Amino acid sequence: MSLIEKIDADIIEAMKAKNEAVVSVLRMLKSSLTNYRIATQKELTDEDVATILQKEVKTRKESAQVYKKGNRPELAAKEEKEVEILSGYLPEQASEEEIRAKAKEIIATTGASGIADMGKVMGQLMGEFKGKADGTLVSNIVKEGLTK
Repeated sequence: MSLIEKIDADIIEAMKAKNEAVVSVLRMLKSSLTNYRIATQKELTDEDVATILQKEVKTRKESAQVYKKGNRPELAAKEEKEVEILSGYLPEQASEEEIRAKAKEIIATTGASGIADMGKVMGQLMGEFKGKADGTLVSNIVKEGLTK
């Protein structure tokens, strides 16, 4: 069963259970997937779905932070609940240790020596962990590795 099929099945299941929060989040996700499919004019792979899921999760995490700073805990809680729902569809995330080890390996093989070489390292590292790691975390690890 593909990720899109699982999302469709879960929408139906949530509708039957009258779980409006899950229905709302999954319909929004389905809309984002449809928009992406139309924009690219190709059928979506599970990798494409994972990329869109990561973008949606990142957007909601950022929104929750803004709401917390704006003293709106009820809206922050709603965004965090959506992150929780969406995260259930993401593939298992790589650990920080795995990312650090691979970053050290890529830095050594590319001969990267400073922040100017960050693009080379990030390109290879994100290719390796596409859909399995948050870009911000990877970026921070690469910066740390290149500034030592």
